[in-house]
Formats: sequence, C-alpha cells, structure tokens
Amino acid sequence: MHDVESEASPTELKREFSLWSAFAFAFAFISPIVAMYGIYGLSLATAGPGFWWTFVIVGTGQCIIALAFAELVSRWPLEGSIYQWTKRLAGNVAGWLAGWVYMWALVIIMATVAYGGAGFLAQLIGIEHPSAGQQSFIALLILLAGSGVNILGRTFLKVLMVGSIIAEIIASLGLSTYLLIFHRYHGFDAVLQGPDLVTGWSWAYLSGPFLAALAFTGWSILGFESAGAIAEEVKDPRRNVPKAMVFAVSFLALVIAYASLAVTLAVPDFDRITSGEEPDPVYYVLKNALGESAVKPILFLFVIGFLASFLALQASASRVIWAYARDEALPGSPVLKRLSRAEAQPVPAILVTAVIGALVYLISATDVYSVLVTFTAGGYYLAFLFPLITGLIVRLRGKWVPGPWNLGRFGTPVAILAVLWAGFEFLNIVWPRNVYDSWYTNWAFFVVMGLILAVGVLILRTGRAHRSGEIPVDDQDSAASIGTDSATELLPEPAGESVVESKRELA
Repeated sequence: MHDVESEASPTELKREFSLWSAFAFAFAFISPIVAMYGIYGLSLATAGPGFWWTFVIVGTGQCIIALAFAELVSRWPLEGSIYQWTKRLAGNVAGWLAGWVYMWALVIIMATVAYGGAGFLAQLIGIEHPSAGQQSFIALLILLAGSGVNILGRTFLKVLMVGSIIAEIIASLGLSTYLLIFHRYHGFDAVLQGPDLVTGWSWAYLSGPFLAALAFTGWSILGFESAGAIAEEVKDPRRNVPKAMVFAVSFLALVIAYASLAVTLAVPDFDRITSGEEPDPVYYVLKNALGESAVKPILFLFVIGFLASFLALQASASRVIWAYARDEALPGSPVLKRLSRAEAQPVPAILVTAVIGALVYLISATDVYSVLVTFTAGGYYLAFLFPLITGLIVRLRGKWVPGPWNLGRFGTPVAILAVLWAGFEFLNIVWPRNVYDSWYTNWAFFVVMGLILAVGVLILRTGRAHRSGEIPVDDQDSAASIGTDSATELLPEPAGESVVESKRELA
C-alpha cells in the first residue's frame, strides 16, 4: 500500500475530512433528533418521567466506551474501525466476525432510520397517519436520494452534515430552551416519578420498567465510533479522529439529556400519554406549545436530522464493506473494493447497502421488521465487545502499545469500565422480557443473530477471513495481539504524547 498521504488513485481513498468534518460526521450519525425522538415515547410509556435518568446513565457509559475506542483508533486509524481494531488485537477470524456483526447492525439501523424519517416526512406533506406501505415507499425514496448524495462525493456530504448541525441546534437546543422557559408544566422533581406518576422509585421499578427503558435508550446514543469508520479520509487521523469521537459523544449526550428534560417537563398531562390517548408524546408537546401550524417547520428540521443520520450510517456501512473487500475478505471483493475515479468513493459498496435497505422495506409491514429493529441495538453492543474485550486482554498481558492520543495510566481502568458497561447493556438489551406478542419477536436478537452468524460461517468456510491482509499505518503496526492467526507483526511506534498534551494541542 502506498503512503497514507499519497495522492488518491482508483484504489485509494481521498483524505479530505478535517477534525471538524469528522466531528460533524459522528454528530450526524448519532443525531439528537433521532436519538431522543426515536425512543422517547416508548421509554416514557414504559418507565414514566423517571426514564430521563437513563439518558444520563447511557451517556456516561458511552463516553467511557468512546475513550477506549479513541485509544484504539489512534493506534490503527483505518477504514472499518471495529473490524480493523479487532483483527489487529486478536487475529483475522475474530476481526472478521466482529466486522461481520457490525456491518449488518449498521445496514439494518440505516434502513430503520430512513423508515423513521419517512414518518416525519409523511406528516410534513400532509399524510398524518401513513400506512406501512406509504411509509416504506417514502423511506425508499430517502434511501435512493441519500445513496445518490453519498455517491456524489464528500463535498456534498460535508455540506449536509453542516446543515444537520444547524437543524439539530434549532430543533434540540433552541426548542428545548423555549419549552423550559415558557411551557414548563412540572417541577424538576417530575423526573423522580415512575409509571404511575405518584409513587417514588422502588426496587421493583428499577429492576423492571427502568431497566427496560435503559435498554431502549441504549439504542439511541450510538455511532460515535463512526468517525473511526472514515479514518483514512481524515487528515492527521491519529489525533483528529480520537478528538472528534470523544467530543461528539460528550456534546451529544449533554444535548440529548437537556432536550429530553425540556420535553418531559413540558408534557401537559402524563395520563393522556400513559393511557394511549396521545400515541406520540413529542408531537403532543409541540402541538400544545407551538400550535398546529408551527409544528410543520419543526417537522422539516426533524426530517433533516433523520436524513443526515441516514447519510452518515450509509457512509459508515459502505466503508466497512469496502475495508473487507480491500482485504479480499468478502465474496465479490474485486468489485466491492472499486472506487470512483473522480471522487474515490466506494460506489459498489454504497449500492450494496442500498439494495439491502430496499429489501428491508419489502418486509416492513410484517413482524419480521420489528425483529430486525430489535436486533440492531444488541448487534451493535456485541460488535463493541469484540475490540473492547480483546483490547483489555492485550493490556492485562502488558502488550499494549498506545498511539499518539492516549489516556496514559488511566487507559486500563477505562478499558475495564468500558467492557463492564458494554457487557451490561448488551445483556440488558437482548434479555427476553416477555413483553412482546410473539416468541420470535421476544427472542429477536437470537433469531436474527443466528441467521447472520450462520451465513458468516458459510463464508468463513471458504477461507475468506484468512485472506485478510494487513494494511500498515505509516508503515508501522503494533505487535500487540492475543490471536495466533494474525498477519505479519511490524514495529510499533513510540507511545507518543498523553491525552493532556493532545488537549493542549487542540486548544
């Protein structure tokens, strides 16, 4: 492979993203609009106003994971993120499986985000209660339009990311501040109430409804690692990508917690929500505070947020597929690793994500769709656990070599906390709670993961994982590995500066 800074060719990506662009990319991926409004009604109906604390807990936990990932991406700033990190920590087979799970989680969540945005777009154009078929058709249009934008190049993507941030600031920070000042119906003690809105918290509440809401919220604050998925397109990625990743999740966790608090305190009547009279609490609050006519512009901002999140998701998924193809680790790799000559975009990989998304919409009116949606959060955390656990083992064995951005002596404690949090949230999400109508929905994660792993094993039997080559970073790589099938070990670079020095550089 040529030097990472060399001029782009049909086999090399262009390095056109700055620190700001990488932050905007991760920001759009998470999207406060998608993160909060996507699960707000479900969590509020499950655990009452007290569910607000799940945003605080999940936000803290995700910041810890982001710190652990920041050290990994500083060591290996390569497209494919989780796939590449795990491969270098534990060998080709473990890396292949980690990336396989991550790839499917990305593609499915990409389709579901477009589907959710289609609901807001339908309301914007006058379809108040769209049918599953109508919503699927609108989602397909979003999918096609978004795929076109991703194919056109990074300039269009960067412009839309900036537009997304502006929309998010207005819809999240601006609207939330307005609600807190002029339309607050409850005191701040409302977030200490459970589903019955009268009694305080109890063990039964914390171990039941609150844990369920914590699982829903675990789906919302995901995607901060997406800055790592485009690492080879970022300038000075060893330092810029970790900063973008940590800053994005920290900032967004605060924004989401603030926005959800404002909406919760602005609910005129919780009983109308818990009784099902108002199925969409966010729309209920906005209509009461702004009036029917003023809701339309807000819906437009919501659509922008969902569209930007879709674009970032598709870009991330396509980069993971491209990283596999570059390693000849997937069927059809010679085609999937091709880049467009003008913009060096992985067009075949983008088209694959579009085709899979379209197939998801074909089953959107069935229970199978809800199974796929349930799978995405569990699959995401399972993918997280691959590099977190293998990275911790390498640290405990004393083989870890840090990159330029690192936590110094705090690296191992953070790695331990990240494994504990990701493991807890994974189990909390996939644990069958007997709250669904059918057994296959209740066991959704295990149903879909079983199918995905079965297909993965068939591909592995072709020896694809063992064809994965090592892509050196600046002609250096880490010798840290717990696997026996890893590729050539190259000399590690010096440990470099600490995170404190890195912060001084940013300042």
